Amino acid sequence: MIVYGYARVSSREQKEDRQLIALREHGVAARNIYVDKQSGKDFDRPKYRRLLRKLRPDDLLCVKSIDRLGSNYEEILRQWRYLTKEKRVDICVLDMPLLDTRRGKDLMGTFLSDIVLQVLSFVAENERASIRQRQAEGIAAARARGVRFGRPKKELPGELPEMVRAWEAGELPLEELVERCGISKSTFYRRKEEIKKRVKSGE
Repeated sequence: MIVYGYARVSSREQKEDRQLIALREHGVAARNIYVDKQSGKDFDRPKYRRLLRKLRPDDLLCVKSIDRLGSNYEEILRQWRYLTKEKRVDICVLDMPLLDTRRGKDLMGTFLSDIVLQVLSFVAENERASIRQRQAEGIAAARARGVRFGRPKKELPGELPEMVRAWEAGELPLEELVERCGISKSTFYRRKEEIKKRVKSGE
């Protein structure tokens, strides 16, 4: 039997130190710990996939908490069953002793483990949905207050119509036009319709 550990944080800015300390204290060798810095919405993660290839029957997989395994309710349940039934490995969730497949392998133990897993998985996914909702509500409230997101749109110079006419007549190179406007060629082409309207109206 080999003991493996899995840790996950949602972004590169977050630190996995507490998870690593907990896994090492549980006896997981550093070389057997796999870390992903990625969302837990699914299991398509490079280090987790590599870990799956290493796992053999009777190996033990440790995670600090169920939400480090994943944050999608259905995906967690599906992956748990895949690991325990098909890969035939044991799983130990350090923060939740009831979620240790080495204990209570009888019908009642399995039943209790399944119930706890489903509740915790649901809570993890529900929290993720709540975060998304709070973010959406925050953005909507900010927009209602007049807050603008993204880079401010660059103001085009007042002499733009004359420059565009000169460019169309071949009297002004595009490179010079965009340099004088302080924009890139891609921005010029992206805002070409707006620019054409300004040229037509003579603004």
